[in-house]
Amino acid sequence: MSVLPPALDAERFEIDTPAGRVSAYRAWPSSGAANLPPVLLVHSVNASGSAAEVKPMFEHCRRRRAVYALDLPGFGFSERRDRVYTPRLMTDAIHALLAHMREAHGVEAIDVLGVSLAVEFVVRAQQEAPHTVRRMALVSPTGFSGPKRRYGPPGSTLFQAWLLKILSWPFWTEGIYRNLTRPSVIRYFLERTWGSKRIDDALWRYDVITTRQPGARFAPLHFVSAGMFSRDINTLYEAVTCPVWVSMATRGDFTDYQGKVTVEQRPNWQFHAIEGGALPYFEDLAAFTDKLDPFWG
Repeated sequence: MSVLPPALDAERFEIDTPAGRVSAYRAWPSSGAANLPPVLLVHSVNASGSAAEVKPMFEHCRRRRAVYALDLPGFGFSERRDRVYTPRLMTDAIHALLAHMREAHGVEAIDVLGVSLAVEFVVRAQQEAPHTVRRMALVSPTGFSGPKRRYGPPGSTLFQAWLLKILSWPFWTEGIYRNLTRPSVIRYFLERTWGSKRIDDALWRYDVITTRQPGARFAPLHFVSAGMFSRDINTLYEAVTCPVWVSMATRGDFTDYQGKVTVEQRPNWQFHAIEGGALPYFEDLAAFTDKLDPFWG
């Protein structure tokens, strides 16, 4: 097993939270910072998630403002023990880091960028504490695909207990996870995310290493069992009143946003189809930030 290196070239720190020990990275300009609050970047959830998924954005932001990137519970350097991984756990980690950032920088509200499924946790945090989030950027958000929206009971999820029980059977659980995280399989899923074979090889290499760490399988198995998908997410989306910026992929597995009709006419929402896959800032950072930076102000 290889020792896990830092995902980002930045200071890494840990805080104790209701979601357990959480790791994050931080950086800021040495001089000439823009008059903007800090920004928090939250990576997606999959079998190999980590703050490495937001590296290009972290490097871009650090030249202009204070930037933080979170390792969600169960991923990266955050606590990976065997427990139930839910939207509640992930949202609590975001709340804790937002509180830390607000105190450290003496600001009332933080800007937040979330990726894919993490968008659901970011929006939940914003809805539970609206005064803590100024603006949200949602990259390839879940909850807008397919013909059906999710308006379930508050806090409910799509969790399939029977599936987790099967995946967690001691006789084969480690083997299942090893097969899901073979280097060739990780590459395959990144190619589907990109919609191209021209993936970021540095991210692929980091993904391979992070899936070999102790406890790496626990959070992903809850993800595969749909335990991290919120059954009420569209109710939350439609309740947001702060400014929201959304990027939509044009290639790969995440190009269906037919559900955006529920919010796209609202003045606080703006949608942008950005050429590329679900992590477009890896492919053309300038094209992505040219659209996003004016939104921050």
